[in-house]
Amino acid sequence: MNEKILKNVSPWVWVPTLYFAEGIPYFIVNNISVLMLAKMGVPNGEMALFTSLLYLPWTIKPFWSPFVDIIKTKRWWVIAMQVLMSAAFILLTLTMPHPSAETIASGQTPISIFTVTLLLFVITAFASATHDIAADGFYMLALTQKNQAAFVGIRSTFYRLSSIFGQGVLVYIAGVVETKTGNIPMSWTVTMLVTAVLFSAVTLYHTFFVPRPDSDRSHIAGEGKKSSASEIIKEFGQSFATYFKKPGLWLAIVFMLLYRLPEAFLIKMCTPFLVAGREVGGLGLSTENVGIVYGTIGVFFLTIGGILGGVYASKVGLKKSLWWMAACMTLPCLTFVYLAIWQPTNLVAISTAVAIEQFGYGFGFTAYMLYMIYFSEGEFKTSHYAICTAFMALSMMIPGMFAGYLQEMLGYANFFWMVIACCAATLVVTYFADKRIDPDYGHK
Repeated sequence: MNEKILKNVSPWVWVPTLYFAEGIPYFIVNNISVLMLAKMGVPNGEMALFTSLLYLPWTIKPFWSPFVDIIKTKRWWVIAMQVLMSAAFILLTLTMPHPSAETIASGQTPISIFTVTLLLFVITAFASATHDIAADGFYMLALTQKNQAAFVGIRSTFYRLSSIFGQGVLVYIAGVVETKTGNIPMSWTVTMLVTAVLFSAVTLYHTFFVPRPDSDRSHIAGEGKKSSASEIIKEFGQSFATYFKKPGLWLAIVFMLLYRLPEAFLIKMCTPFLVAGREVGGLGLSTENVGIVYGTIGVFFLTIGGILGGVYASKVGLKKSLWWMAACMTLPCLTFVYLAIWQPTNLVAISTAVAIEQFGYGFGFTAYMLYMIYFSEGEFKTSHYAICTAFMALSMMIPGMFAGYLQEMLGYANFFWMVIACCAATLVVTYFADKRIDPDYGHK
């Protein structure tokens, strides 16, 4: 395509697909992997441990983000990471393990047979985290400030649509194939094949239609490249140093690690609970019903909760909204206690419970995001926010690593009661954080 044309491509041509592509690998690695391994009969302890470790690239990505600035262009990184992820999805399709039906039914499928699968998930995770850095940087370089503001809702919408596609449509496809063939490994092979074809098509599309703005340059290109690179690294070090000198740092870190503690445990065991047999305390839902209940209805109410949380916080500010949002982060967890004790079979009742919990999480999470923005204010705002997102990922990774073993030890009902007990941590850190928040922060 003509170089001049690529510099003047409408944002409508590439912004929606770029953020749709940003979401797909994230939800494959962090959500679908959980359900896939659970359906393959991997014990919850090992499943939760290894899938939680897949959060690591998003936790440590601030450490290599400067090199995305220094080496090559943002566009190069976007396309290169998409090519790498497309290859990983193709290989996932070709190397999917096929444990026997008896092994799966025993619930003791060894995690070792998924070594190649987990390795490909790790590669996808690092590529996806790098893609996030490059895509967000490219968005700011390729668009004017006016267009950045105009398309921020569009990018968020298509990222959410990728969540519905990943956790809803792909899971539903796996469920339909499983129902028709009775072959669980085949259902996930087909799902990964659909993902590989779609993602490869999007990558090919972006190769031709993502623009080449003049402002998108490597920092080591041309004259003065050594000073350019060294300055970025120096600034990177300075941003870390100033972050750990900020007043109220340790309170902020504890808040970022513990505010979502109940949800961090809950989210790792949610889909295994939904598909687990009723004889072991689960709900025994089919895979396609999980795609509808959790991947579609749940994600929809999560999104609505986030939107309304943003509207509410913008009207009353962070300080006045914090306690209401902390309550919404904790109280709806009781719906899973209800599901575990009563084990309803009615899909409407189950969907309602999941919708309430996800809405509460979406609404309550708004305060968490605003708190990170609030704490990041200052000279190195962008870098400090990136470090905050590392603690955000860590807050989900560490509890998730132990969630499966705790569930195996306690059973589903007692595990969800433990989640309710963890709500105390949310309330305690909210109490102390609330004392340090500027009452005027967050108003329109």
